[in-house]
Amino acid sequence: MLDAADQAMVHALQINPRASWAQIGKALELDPVTLSRRWIRLVDRGAAWIGCNPGPILAASGLGNLAFVEIDCVNGSVQAVAHALSEQRMVTGIEHVTGARDLLVTVMVTDLSVLSQWVTEELGAIAGVVSSRIQLAGTIYTGGSRWRLRALSSSQADALAATRITVDHHGAFRPTDMDRRIMVALSVDGRASYTELAEECGASIDTIRRRARRLFAAGMARPRCEVARPLSGSQVTVILWAQVSPSQIGHAALTISAMPEVRRCTGVTGRDNLLIVAWARSVNDAQRLEGRLCEALPGLSIADRAISLWTMKLNGHLLDERGYRVGAVPISPGEPARRSVEPSSSS
Repeated sequence: MLDAADQAMVHALQINPRASWAQIGKALELDPVTLSRRWIRLVDRGAAWIGCNPGPILAASGLGNLAFVEIDCVNGSVQAVAHALSEQRMVTGIEHVTGARDLLVTVMVTDLSVLSQWVTEELGAIAGVVSSRIQLAGTIYTGGSRWRLRALSSSQADALAATRITVDHHGAFRPTDMDRRIMVALSVDGRASYTELAEECGASIDTIRRRARRLFAAGMARPRCEVARPLSGSQVTVILWAQVSPSQIGHAALTISAMPEVRRCTGVTGRDNLLIVAWARSVNDAQRLEGRLCEALPGLSIADRAISLWTMKLNGHLLDERGYRVGAVPISPGEPARRSVEPSSSS
């Protein structure tokens, strides 16, 4: 388990993933140099890492579509299929799950025609794939970037929140190719320095700093700090497909998103209209979560559920069977076939 100082540091980085060590040290009353060394140790172990979700920037530029694809595999081929998918830049998440599908895959595409091409040509060509079913994401009510380890006091959390770049949703702008290159680089390392981003993107440090800060201020770039699930105290990832009256979906989503276990609540197309992902301490706790959901929302119906046996890829980052990071693939919608895996040693 993480000790108290590591828990506090991770929680601080969940609040502001790009805060300086001086800012974090001041809020936690800990030595910045010691914090930096602790963070490097966690990253080297794959116990914690920082990525960045490019979804908001794609949506703002009219280029974003998120899909959840259920895949059935030939017996014995699940890992081979997952490995082939894990190397693809537009595949952001892979779960080996229980229930009526073998894999649940999250795909980010530039438009629906690209999704159709990917399903028929890329996915269909992978040996071991039997069939697939697609649900498109609608409104994303909450995501993993809002989940917290809950190790800080309210005053410490407020101090860290004050260090973030203020998000001005009225300051949105149409992203350029350079902005998208910055986002691809941040998806691998959301804490990368402006110097490192400049080298990766082929631009001056001043240009990168100006454009990156504008992305952060517009809420288009959302770095997120993750921790290996076993170190979070939650051993089980539960995935629920739910139905609620369309007129009540907004209220239901807000109620669900407020529950501390919930990491994702997304509106989806198809038979069900909500997809919920939560971290629970045990399978029993996952079942109790269902009860709490139905009690809080009498009109909610749980249509299906699954437990993740292995989260193989999370927001572009590759995980081992224990949930520790072992590498990353840059997130770049529209690039299904390009292979570029970043090993954990370069984190």
